[in-house]
Parts: sequence; structure tokens; C-alpha cells
Amino acid sequence: MRMISKNLFLIFGFIFYMGIFSCSAPKSDNEEISADSTEESSPEDTRASPLKNTEGTIGNKSVKIQYSSPAVKDRNIWGDLVPYDEVWRTGANEATFIELAEDVVVEGEPLNAGKYSLFTIPRENGDWTIIFNSEWDLEHGHFQYDEEMDVLRVTAAPEWTDSSQEWLSIEIVDSGIEVKWEKMKLPIHIE
Repeated sequence: MRMISKNLFLIFGFIFYMGIFSCSAPKSDNEEISADSTEESSPEDTRASPLKNTEGTIGNKSVKIQYSSPAVKDRNIWGDLVPYDEVWRTGANEATFIELAEDVVVEGEPLNAGKYSLFTIPRENGDWTIIFNSEWDLEHGHFQYDEEMDVLRVTAAPEWTDSSQEWLSIEIVDSGIEVKWEKMKLPIHIE
């Protein structure tokens, strides 16, 4: 009987201890509680490759793009971190996607309005392949890529510069979009 009461005493003591230290201090009558006051950071705030959203118009057509922006970090990018002749998610983390409010023409080929993941196949020499895929919501980018879901494949010529851009960017410009990273700029003509 003494063993049971000792165990009960320990259990109640533990519950009491946890109850005291897990509760926050009571709020005073004049202190407001706000759902917006939390200072916890979201997963996007702590990513090595920050999530970016950009929107604009090409001609009079609305375009939105979401991508994760990796940094060079003194790494060899082209042909190493991003291999040649393999599908690349054109960013980091989940697949980059583009949302087109109206039908467009990409590098001379028609593309219907909609949401598409954007992939590229970099080449050591010559034009790169640009892929618009109907599966736009891919958590793991090119690891879930399915070629059978491609809606459009076109090619575009990369341009190489002397200056280096640390963070990948995808910009909406008058002539379409431009992917820039390290010493490469890939203009993709859209009208």
C-alpha cells in the first residue's frame, strides 16, 4: 500500500510541476492578445533558397511566377551543381511555376492560359530546352517531373556575361522572362 501511495505522489507531483511550467504568465486586463503578434518564423523565412513571387505584364497579359532562389555560394553551377543535358527545376526546392492569365506565344509556339511548372535542360553548347509542364504543384521539383505531362517544349539561347549574379532571379520583362544566375542570362521570348 505504501508503494502505491508513493507512486501516486510522484505522478501527481510530476503533473503539478508540468502544469506550472507549461503555462504562460497571465495577461493583465489591459494587455491585448493579437494573432499577428507571434514572432515565429515561417519555413520560407529560414530557407537557404528563399521563396520568391513576381508578377507583371508582358504586353497587356498578366503573368505570375513563383520560384525558390538559390545562391551561388562559391560553387560551380553549370555542368556541376546543375548538370548539363538533364532536367532542372529552374530554381530550388519545389518546382518553379508560371501562371498565365491569357494565351501567349512562347518562342514562336502557342501556349494556352493556365498554370505550368517551368523546367529547363541546360546545354554546355547551344540552345537550352525550356519546358512548360501541366503538373505545376510539385513539392520536390525535378524529382517528380513527368515528361508525359509536358505541354510545350521550346529552345532559347543563353547569354554569358563577365559579371556574376549571386542569387537566381526570374524577371518579367517586356520581351518575356529572363532567368539569371551566376554568369548566365536566359531570355525566353513571350508575346
